[in-house]
Amino acid sequence: MKRSERRATVKKKKWPWIVGILGILAIGVGLYLFSVYNSFSSTLDEIHAPIEREVSDMRVEKVELEDQDPFSVLMLGVDERENDRGRSDTMIVATINPETQSMKMVSIPRDTYTEIIGYGTMDKINHAYAFGGIEMSMATVENLLDIPIDYVVQVNMEGFKDIVDAVNGVNVNNSLAFDEFPAGEVHLNGEEALAYVRMRKEDPRGDFGRQDRQKQVIQGVMKKGMSVNSLTNYKDIFNALGDNVRTNMTFNEMVEVQQNYRGAVQEIDQLSFDQGQGQTIDGVWYYMMNERELEEVQSVLKSHLELE
Repeated sequence: MKRSERRATVKKKKWPWIVGILGILAIGVGLYLFSVYNSFSSTLDEIHAPIEREVSDMRVEKVELEDQDPFSVLMLGVDERENDRGRSDTMIVATINPETQSMKMVSIPRDTYTEIIGYGTMDKINHAYAFGGIEMSMATVENLLDIPIDYVVQVNMEGFKDIVDAVNGVNVNNSLAFDEFPAGEVHLNGEEALAYVRMRKEDPRGDFGRQDRQKQVIQGVMKKGMSVNSLTNYKDIFNALGDNVRTNMTFNEMVEVQQNYRGAVQEIDQLSFDQGQGQTIDGVWYYMMNERELEEVQSVLKSHLELE
């Protein structure tokens, strides 16, 4: 047999093996993606918590994510207790605009003195959750910031550490050395992240410093969660989300956000409330907003949502 004929025979014998290997890989990838999809949709069904209202009273029409409308989301970090709804010790509002590829994020001090919408009283804003849950919190924040709140994400703070561990920890830039956390770039696991975001007594900025640390960790989780590498441990991520997160966003809406708003998460502008003053009323300490600063933040958020 000639050499060219032998090469042709070898090539013919190799192709079935190559095709077989590619076929097995294709089936494996297909099964893996199917498993991811099933786990993803199952988890989203578990964390989906619809609310009574379909659209904010401050909107004429509901946000259409497929049309890439700017939208807002309220993030509540809730310290749940036995036989008690608990209080929302973390309240962060984010606005997302896909056209400008940007996201704005502001923490609301939990002791902010404001009207609790639907309860008929003035009190600390974090009491809104204790009085009326998610919907009263949304209505109260809308009234304070004068913007519609389209979506809400509630996170159990005790379970927050599981979410951080599920994305293999996060990196933060720590501006204040305290306890076991040195200044500078720090990698945090779940337990460390929870301690990092809860500390405020050793911080000269008090609750404002804590708010900055909370936003750092949340931003880190968002970036890690959207990376390709996170698919390798998707089961841990989905389990952590299913156990600790509730949102009124549906599965289809989350898909739209992933497709149309992903780039906006990369550019986050941090806003803050730090020009107000403390005031004691009937023996209780409250944070009183600086009206000019509040109006400035309201204006920025309205513009970002294209409401002005």
